[in-house]
Amino acid sequence: MLESIPLNLPELSSDYEDVYSQFENLMTEFSANLGSTSAMAHMDPPTPKIAAQIVGLNAAYNQNLLHPDLSPLATKIEERAIAWLLPFFSMNDGHFCAGSTIANLTAIWCAREHGAKRVIASQDAHMSVAKAAHILGIKFTSVPADSDGRMKNDDLGDLKDACLVLTAGTTGRGVVDSLAPTDALWTHIDAAWAGPLRLTKHAHILDGIETADSVAISAHKWFYQPKDSALILFADRKARHKVSYGGSYLATPNVGVQGSRSAAAIPLMATLMLWGRTGLATRIEKNMSDALKLAEFLHLHQAIELKQMPETAVVNWRPTNKSIEQVLATLGETSSRTQIDKEVWVRQVAANPSADVDLIISKIKNAVEN
Repeated sequence: MLESIPLNLPELSSDYEDVYSQFENLMTEFSANLGSTSAMAHMDPPTPKIAAQIVGLNAAYNQNLLHPDLSPLATKIEERAIAWLLPFFSMNDGHFCAGSTIANLTAIWCAREHGAKRVIASQDAHMSVAKAAHILGIKFTSVPADSDGRMKNDDLGDLKDACLVLTAGTTGRGVVDSLAPTDALWTHIDAAWAGPLRLTKHAHILDGIETADSVAISAHKWFYQPKDSALILFADRKARHKVSYGGSYLATPNVGVQGSRSAAAIPLMATLMLWGRTGLATRIEKNMSDALKLAEFLHLHQAIELKQMPETAVVNWRPTNKSIEQVLATLGETSSRTQIDKEVWVRQVAANPSADVDLIISKIKNAVEN
């Protein structure tokens, strides 16, 4: 794979076209093709052409959101993009950051500054939640999930000093915790995966999100953006003051965990302008219907055990006539694996609008029957 790359830093310069072609060829040959018609394995969609091209423009201008004077356009674009999305979640403020791990950290940091002394989340919550609690020095409690994968919240006790983290689309099963209001001091909803459903006909799946204090969304999942693009949204406009720092070299306070950060809002805004809300919804709704069609096939197949019907386009199953390892080796990019209650299951995630579900069904049928 790296045979053509020097082992040591070259002393002399090379021809631009040669170097570019070399990396283009390497990336084409050795990168996962997330837009393949048979790709239905991970929560990583292909990036639309307009977003990919504008990422290149971003890199050329190298705007830095830490300094508004270095990002006059990017700062205003971020404000406008956030304003477009806030109403769908009943939030009132927010900013972009490099992934939902940082978004979750920002929210839990804000909760601590509001008085939260502990963090409570489901055993199926993303690992970034426990990581954030550890970084912030707050006690973390993992709560069991029920047979469907939802947090058991009937015996959480007094939550008046707690940051309760609810998951809207778990990584393994795509399950949404109950988003009903509680007496928690702070409620954060990790909607990294399922958040964009609020812009679709499936918005009701996330009913209750409007009562949260903060919401995290990965734009590089169901907003179809390049990596390092996420949003942290707050219900209270004043919340940003709890996670802001100033400095003698800053014209405005630095909000959030990151200092320097790129103009991730620009490719998202361009994508939403090109597609419109209905275009985004059409793609997500196709993913949802693809997952349902696949699950219906798996449910009826005699040599397959379906874990449960999908809630947010994540499907789990396993063969009953051969090993999972055999099947996964045959399916390649079509499937991935996950663990549920310490058991290995095949996982399909419908994040690719270009996926051909009939082709995927055919590949699974062949892997299981032959």
